[in-house]
Formats: sequence, C-alpha cells, structure tokens
Amino acid sequence: AGGRVTGVTLAQGGRIGCGTLVNAAGPQAGKVAALAGIELPVEGRKRCVFVFDCRRTLDGCPLVIDPSGVWFRPEGNLFICGAPPVGDDPDTEDLTVDHGLFDEMMWPALAERVPAFESLKVVNAWAGHYEMNTVDHNAIIGPHPDLPNLIFANGFSGHGLQQSPAAGRGVAELIAHGGFRSLDLSPFAFTRILENRPIVELNVV
Repeated sequence: AGGRVTGVTLAQGGRIGCGTLVNAAGPQAGKVAALAGIELPVEGRKRCVFVFDCRRTLDGCPLVIDPSGVWFRPEGNLFICGAPPVGDDPDTEDLTVDHGLFDEMMWPALAERVPAFESLKVVNAWAGHYEMNTVDHNAIIGPHPDLPNLIFANGFSGHGLQQSPAAGRGVAELIAHGGFRSLDLSPFAFTRILENRPIVELNVV
C-alpha cells in the first residue's frame, strides 16, 4: 500500500501487520520476496559436510580452503570438511548425503594437502542448504528501493555464520535509526543487483 509493506498473510489464515518487514528466510528468501512481487536472486543450494577422525593431532590448524574448493577445519577432537559439488549445482530440496563427493573429490584433496589425512575415518555426515546469491555470492543487506520498509538480509552464500553479527546489527540500525551507524553496509544494498554492480566473492565453498 503506497509503496510500503503493511503485513503478512499467513498460509493457515490470518494476517500479521508490520511497520517493517525483514526477509531473513535463508534458502527460501527468493520465494518470500516473490510474494511482494520482487525478484531476489537467492536460491537454496545443497552442501554436504563430513566429520572425520584423524589419528594425529594438528596443533593450531586453521580453516583451510584448498584451491580445489575442498575446505576443512578442526571441530573439537575431530575435523569437518566440505566442498561445492562438481558440475551442475541446481536448486534442490534434497537432503541426501552424497558420499561419492567425499570419496571422489574431498578425500584425495585432503590426503594430498595433509599427509596425516591419508588414514582418516569418516564418523558422521549431513546435508543442508546454503542461501546462494546467484549474482555475486555476497550478502544483500538493506531495503528495496521501491518498498523502503522491506529489508533484506539474504544471500550470504555460506558465509552467514561469520557475517551474521555485523548483518544483524546493521539491520537493527536500519529499523531503529533509518540508516547504518556502526558499519557502512551500503555497498551490499539491493540496488547493486538492479544496477549490475556485483561484489564478486572468490571464496565460495
């Protein structure tokens, strides 16, 4: 109404009014934006994470991202690792763990990078969804130019855990003050998508 979002109609009936609406719907953010008639280039992408044990400890081991895209880091007494899929990366609701991805891509890269990983043992695995910004794999933070009270916090493309403190504070400042106060997150505005000004993220895992 008048270039503003006034509320949300629930699927089971009823309506919740709002002064400001924040789209923080993760992999479903594009679908939520579409309800307001907005095309948001954010889609769910499946990623598998594997937990493995190694007989040797690696003191001071950081997060490592191999040029192949395989990454690993310590997690307690174990390690976790992952990698983007090879080839097609469709939007999917599937949460089946792709063990072939580990056997064919991850383990060879891990063993080459860290000789101690030649005798690793996988002890657990899971699959989940990243919210991938299909334009530049970077966050979209801030209001839509045509709907100033619709704020986006989407498209973190696997970096959300690292970036969420700053993003959360920025969104709170937009709501409370009408602008950023602590950090200037305006380079990540929705307008960069509309104006084709990508901020290309190189470390996409």
